[in-house]
Order: sequence, then structure tokens, then C-alpha cells
Amino acid sequence: MPEASHLIPPYGDRLVNLIVEEEAQADVRTLASRLPSLQISERSVCDLELLAVGGFSPLASFMGRADYERVLGEMRLARGLIFPIPVTLPADPAEGIRLGRDVALRDSKNDLLAVMHIEEIYPWDLEQTSRVVFGTTDPKHPLVAEMHRWGKLNLAGTLRVLRLPAHYDFRELRMTPLETRRRLQAMGATNVVAFQTRNPLHRVHEELTKRAADEVGGVLLLHPVVGLTKPGDVDHFTRVRTYRALASRYYDPQRILLALLPLAMRLAGPREALWHALIRRNYGANYLIVGRDHASPGSDSKGHPFYEPYAAQEMMRQYAGELGMGMVPFRELVYLPDEERYEEVSKVSPQASTASISGTQVREQFLNRGKPLPAWFTRAEVAEILAESYPPRHRQGVCVWFTGLSGAGKSTTAEVLTELLLEAGRQVTVLDGDVVRTHLSRGLGFSHEDRDTNIRRIGYVASEIVRHGGVVVCAAVSPYRATRGDVRNMVGSGHFVEVFVDTPLEVCEARDTKGMYARARRGEIKDFTGINDPYEAPEAPEITLNTLQASPEENSQRILEFLKERGFIRPENGLAAESGSAPQR
Repeated sequence: MPEASHLIPPYGDRLVNLIVEEEAQADVRTLASRLPSLQISERSVCDLELLAVGGFSPLASFMGRADYERVLGEMRLARGLIFPIPVTLPADPAEGIRLGRDVALRDSKNDLLAVMHIEEIYPWDLEQTSRVVFGTTDPKHPLVAEMHRWGKLNLAGTLRVLRLPAHYDFRELRMTPLETRRRLQAMGATNVVAFQTRNPLHRVHEELTKRAADEVGGVLLLHPVVGLTKPGDVDHFTRVRTYRALASRYYDPQRILLALLPLAMRLAGPREALWHALIRRNYGANYLIVGRDHASPGSDSKGHPFYEPYAAQEMMRQYAGELGMGMVPFRELVYLPDEERYEEVSKVSPQASTASISGTQVREQFLNRGKPLPAWFTRAEVAEILAESYPPRHRQGVCVWFTGLSGAGKSTTAEVLTELLLEAGRQVTVLDGDVVRTHLSRGLGFSHEDRDTNIRRIGYVASEIVRHGGVVVCAAVSPYRATRGDVRNMVGSGHFVEVFVDTPLEVCEARDTKGMYARARRGEIKDFTGINDPYEAPEAPEITLNTLQASPEENSQRILEFLKERGFIRPENGLAAESGSAPQR
């Protein structure tokens, strides 16, 4: 950066750069071609990108044990600087993964990204990490569920990054910290307030961000996350289109910079707010707008919020001075229709007429019903983009996931439900556990790991069907809560209906025509669910079925009614209602 820059310096005073210089690229690539490879997850790819360009400065590698343990205990790196979130590279033991060796890091497409010299290999504790970082071990938390499929060891060592992950979308908006700083410097910015977002922006956000820029007397860095966000969030392609429309038409071009952040969010609430501030400092901001429930995944399995509403703001206040970042709290605004403007709730008279729409109402009462959002709530350009990406609810995808013991009645009920859904006009794909094992998971056994692999394969296929607007009915024992939680996250919670077929073990044994339970009792089958391997019943399924007091037809009808209530099945008079015409007589 030029010495005359008035921007806040990066955290730790310099931006980390791990990208191998051009003249050394060929030699490192030649070396990589002879090395064992480690295929890393999409989350680790996001982390590697931000490590490489300095987004996580002063962190210059995946964390070794000393950094990891101090981050868990004190939210600090081993050298003492604040860093609230562990950034690690999990892996399972494998041939070629040894201390003192180099390994080639590749993405899911097997493209070479970097070479790591392995300097540390150490175990990590899932329960401790969940409890300390996320404040919970509840698999309803997306990251807690996801961590169950992470490798059991963490790798750390020097990184030589050969290329950043390939991105072909919104290239003009994908700026590194250095590039972002140069743009902000060219705008003459001294104070920069960053806005963290993973959702579409409505008029209230527009008003808030403009006020924040005025409050600090500077520029707005509109910095949406386009890596991994909360499962079920609006996809980043749709979101960025809305941001671009707003930024180009409704903001002073000298007061806003739109740039994309390839971050894999952890949804860690207060800790994550502090992490977001640290990252934005590296991009040139010295203020961050911190919201109510900042970076929260919502509610736990018992319906309670994972984090207290203002815990993130409180933590930010506690560490703002040391981090060198100011905070602009997200203040609740309401619309005053009589005055055609927004105002802070605390400044509005109790007698004043106000208007507001919650996020749930946006989805349920407008987008899912194909109704246009009101102009006072959303700009017309944003409403049009959202309407294009979100068809009415009865054209959206949904996964009905049956879980329960072998012989509980999952497949029978799923078969009946499938015919009812077809009758109702939905196209249905059925993924039965036994059938999937024959065609998709041949060769897998019944160990804990193999069962998880089988269920995640079903979940992946289901998520793709749902993403493309289809209905998928899955029937699998799926005995482990964390794995079912992981599948829920793949599909998206709002499109996942967990159906617990609650049939007692003794009844399942009595129904067993294949003699599987008897063989398990005799010790001929190991790890059989309900006999010598546990079944973890859902804690908060959408539907619980009793197969002793209700028939498969009655239970299927109950599920169908639930789907109708959620809008996934169009009412019988839906065509007439949509067209606005009365039925002919």
C-alpha cells in the first residue's frame, strides 16, 4: 500500500501473501506432480483462499496445536493477538500424510491449489470444539452436525499456494484485501464501515447502511459473504444480483464499494462477529455494522435461540479497542407510512402508525405465494430478482425423510405417500435405503462410518432434487442424530421434513419377515441397529408417526396435510385461485 494511505493498517500491520511468485510456479508444480494428494473440502478451500490473500492476517497457515488450543481457550493466537475462530485443516490418517513430508492440496475437482509442508499432525476434540466455539453440542447447529464428518486429525505447516480457487461469476466484484484497499484509497476513504450480509437487502438495510456511512463520515464497504453460509440461505448468485442493482442505482457511487467475500461462515454468533470485524479490518474497514443475532443459525432442537440477541454486540464492545475496530450497532427501524420514511423504533411515538415485515413473512406470505413485495419494503429491482429465483411454494422442492428402526413401517408409509403426492400433482423421486445400497452404495458395510457415508449419499442426491424443485421421499433407518442433522443442512431446513416412525423394538422384531433381528440376537450380524448398535431417536422431528394406532394410509394422509399447510401442495382450487377466474358451471 502507498505510504500516504489513510486506511487502517491490516491486523498485525501487514497483509499475508502465500501465493508463489510467477518465476517459482513451474518448479513447485513439478514437485506437486510427484507428491501424495489431499482432497480438501469446500470449507477448507474457502479458508485456503483467505489465508493466501491475507484475509485472515496475521494467520499465515492452518492452525497448529498451540494456536488452536489458545484460540479455543482465550480467542487468541499463540502470540497473543485476537483470533476467535479456529481455522484448521482436518484430515483422516492416510498413506503419505506424515510429518516432514510435502502434500499437494486439491479441490473436489482434483485441481491443484497448493503444496503444504506438514509440520504438525494432532488430534482435535469434536465435543470440546463444539461446546467452546459454538456454545452447544446440539447437532441442530449446522457446524456441529458438519464436524461429525471432518477428519479426526488436524494438519498444519507452511503453505505455498499456486492458484486461488477458480471463480467465473462476478469477477469484477471479487477483490482481494489488497485490491479492495486500493479501491477504497482511490475513493479518498479515511473511515470505512463494512456491512456483513448473507441475505438480500431490503429498504430497511439500505436505510441502515446509508445512516451508518453518514455516522462515521465515510464510505460503505458492502461486503457480502459468497462462500458457505447458513444451509437454506438464498443462493449468492441471486443475492449479488440484488446488491449490484441497489449499489448502482440507489447509493452515491463515491460512498459505496461492493466487493465479495469468499468466507466459509461458522455461524458462531458472538465469536463470529469479532472474526468478521478482524477480517474487514484486513480489507480496509475500521467499523463494522453488528446486528442483533449476528451470525446466528437460529434456534436449537428445543426451540431456544443458540445465542442471546445482543451477545455479539456485547462481545464486539468488549474487544473493539484492542482490535482497533469501531462498531455501529444494527438499530431496529420501522416504516412510517404517513411520512413515507424509516425511523428508529426508539424515536417513534407509540401513537404513530408503523409498518414492518419479518423475514418469515417475506418467505411465507409473499415469495412462497408468488405475491409481489410492497414498494415501501423492497426496491422493485430487488423484488423482481427474488421473484425470478423463488417460484411459489407449490413449485419448490421438499424432502420427506422417514427415519426409524428396521421394520418400523417406513417403506410402506413412503409408498402410500408417494401415490398421494402424485395424485396431488407433484412429481416424486423415492430413495429407499435398501434400494440405494444396491445401486448407489454397493460395497459399503454396516459400520458407523459406512452407515454415515450411505446416509450422506442419500442426502446429497435428495438435496440436488430439492434444489431443482422436486419432491423426494427418503426411507432409511438413519440411526444417528448428527448425520440426519447434516442431511437437513444439505437440503435446507425449510425444505426438510423429518418423519419419525416411532415403532417399538419388540413390534419391529415381530414384523421381521427377513429374520434379521433374530440373526442379530444370535450374534450372526454385528452392529445391527436396535440390538447391538444404538438408534438415536429425533429430538424435534416435524412429524412423529404411531404405526400401532394408525394405518399407513392414515399416517400418509397426515403427512400430506402437513405438506399442504406448508404450501408444498397446491390447494385443489389453486388453478382457479391463481387465474382469478371462477370454475365453469
